[in-house]
Amino acid sequence: MTLRTLAAALGATTMLAGGAFAATLDIAIDSSPAGLDPHLITAFNSVVIVQDNIYEGLTGVDKDLAIVPRLAESWEVSQDGLTYTFKLREGVTFHDGSAMDAEDVAASIRRVQSEAIASPLASRVTPITGIEVVDPTTVVFTLDAPFAPILSSLSSIAIVPAEFETDAEALQQAPVGTGPFKFAEWQPNGFISLDKNEDYHVEGQPALDEVVFNFVPEAATRQVGITSGEYGLLPGIDPATALQLQGQPGVTVQETRDISYTLVGMNASREPFDDPRVRTAINMLLNRQEIIDGALFGMGVPAGPLSPALVNWALEPSEYACYTTDVEGAKALLEEAGVETPLQVTMNVLPRQDTRDIAQVVQQQLAAGGIEVELLNQEIGQFVQDWRNSNFDLFVSANGGSPDPDEYFYRTFYGGGSTNVFKYDDDEIDAWLDEGRTTTDQAERKEIYDNVQRKLACEGPVAHIAYGSLNTAVNEKVEGFDIYPNGRLTSLVNVTVAE
Repeated sequence: MTLRTLAAALGATTMLAGGAFAATLDIAIDSSPAGLDPHLITAFNSVVIVQDNIYEGLTGVDKDLAIVPRLAESWEVSQDGLTYTFKLREGVTFHDGSAMDAEDVAASIRRVQSEAIASPLASRVTPITGIEVVDPTTVVFTLDAPFAPILSSLSSIAIVPAEFETDAEALQQAPVGTGPFKFAEWQPNGFISLDKNEDYHVEGQPALDEVVFNFVPEAATRQVGITSGEYGLLPGIDPATALQLQGQPGVTVQETRDISYTLVGMNASREPFDDPRVRTAINMLLNRQEIIDGALFGMGVPAGPLSPALVNWALEPSEYACYTTDVEGAKALLEEAGVETPLQVTMNVLPRQDTRDIAQVVQQQLAAGGIEVELLNQEIGQFVQDWRNSNFDLFVSANGGSPDPDEYFYRTFYGGGSTNVFKYDDDEIDAWLDEGRTTTDQAERKEIYDNVQRKLACEGPVAHIAYGSLNTAVNEKVEGFDIYPNGRLTSLVNVTVAE
């Protein structure tokens, strides 16, 4: 038992119905987050701590990926679709005790839009060209054109105190939100603890007094901890761990189809990846099912640009000709593009077990086409920095998905998009993406994003690898946890820990 766990056990005094305690929930993750600013973070270990726990948006996403009210209790849309009026919940306070009002909402949107802050979420709110604070509980957004995914996009924009609008440093180490848990302590290489927000705006939530995210690099230690009850949750576990824990006494592995995906990213500003024939050849050298079987223990499906969980949007990967492994065809494309083999490149690898395993299989598959890959296994801070600075030939990573195609496609593939680290620029894609976010007819949007998927699948700067099964291991003492397809721990507000 850790000192944190022992202290929590000794201090747990609040009895709940059914013999459970509103005590401490210990969660184990593999590494410390790179930062905690909700407008700057991209890594899983940051998002899983921050989103829906410390921070909230105007809207939220439920277990079925439907949009629900959060800090906004309601909204109205003008007939032309250009004006959104949000009515905020009354009596909401930030964790520092200050009242949350429309000025904070306005400042948060401006902060994400700010070039100085350089938020990777900026593309999600670029259509908002006017922000009017009517009164403390009413804010009006004016758009330059209809923006179909606005309510979904706003679910990812955390509301922060207005005083941080131009501060790009403070929230990375000491976050201040309105969520059910407030930041308490960050012990480097040890843990981050969150305390119950006693003034949370939803009555009766959260049930827990404290949530502790323990940084436990060794997979074996995490597994022993979940079976012994030292840890209550292991979120986002890799397929190997999920298989090993299935059937273990006292542990349940919750599973859902993941909307996040694994990928090989290509720097379209570096030769030879600036040539779409080379990017297509990369896809033709990959055998996605072999990667899934070898690196993910069969737990996944070949990935197109959109997850099959998005049943109203995603095309079948079988539509994409480049998904049929064709080594000789890939060699011919490389020769046509003027690439001399062997071609020597580097690949940055996200420090996760599944991405490390994927990188090794991809390395072997690309070698068959004359592409020799040196794997660069990096710690998370360096990986994120190189990713943001487009300092890579190739990289292997895992990215979170979104309920609406615009949220992924626009910021990632639009020329100058806020996470277009690939330096990809295609006029046809840009035109489709502009049309997709301004078209409100569902059938028309589907046709647009079908075109986008077909082009990106083979010629884009991302070779999508797999949509896996999202797994979270839950100890038998933990009640009330539900896994969400977006990987967030939204249901922690309902969790209790049995005696």
